Amino acid sequence: MRKKERTLAAVESLERLYPEAICSLQYDDPFQLLIATRLSAQCTDKRVNMVTPDLFCEFPTAEKMATADLSRVEALIKTCGLYKTKARDLVGIGKEITERFGGRVPDTIEELTTLPGVGRKTANLVCGDIYGQAAVVTDTHFIRICNRLGLVSTTNPLVVEREMRKLLPPEKSNDFCHRTVLFGRDICKAQRPKCDVCPLSEFCPKKL
Repeated sequence: MRKKERTLAAVESLERLYPEAICSLQYDDPFQLLIATRLSAQCTDKRVNMVTPDLFCEFPTAEKMATADLSRVEALIKTCGLYKTKARDLVGIGKEITERFGGRVPDTIEELTTLPGVGRKTANLVCGDIYGQAAVVTDTHFIRICNRLGLVSTTNPLVVEREMRKLLPPEKSNDFCHRTVLFGRDICKAQRPKCDVCPLSEFCPKKL
């Protein structure tokens, strides 16, 4: 089975397994998704979702975040890890969006990645979930699963994104990324993957 065929088979299998492709992060608007995604670096989505309600209650918009007291932001996000760096980035993001983009979260990867602490993974998620663009979010689950399926042979996020853009149907790429996160947590785990119950095992060349 060629890579393209294997990709399409994986897309169809995960669509059946997870009919609703949902982002695990909770948010109400583009700014909140951007902030939540920045917080999720080296932190679980579950923890982020515990922190953001209080954070967004005090700083619900880019304008509010831009004028936030840094120590207060640090206190609110402390349990997310790397909180000093993240707090500095959050305030910086608020300022940049307010001053450079008129309060609107940018809709291109190129513009989003000029914001403090925002990389391509975060930018892809925002472009896909908010603006409906074809996106490839290279989180750890996505990278692991694409490697196990033999679709890529690298853990470099940029290379994985580039290669998977060639293989995934553009209109399905964003949802597929969400589904791989759910799949990676439930079945194709980093340690002890459940190959015996995996719906992708029949065409997975690296079945363990």
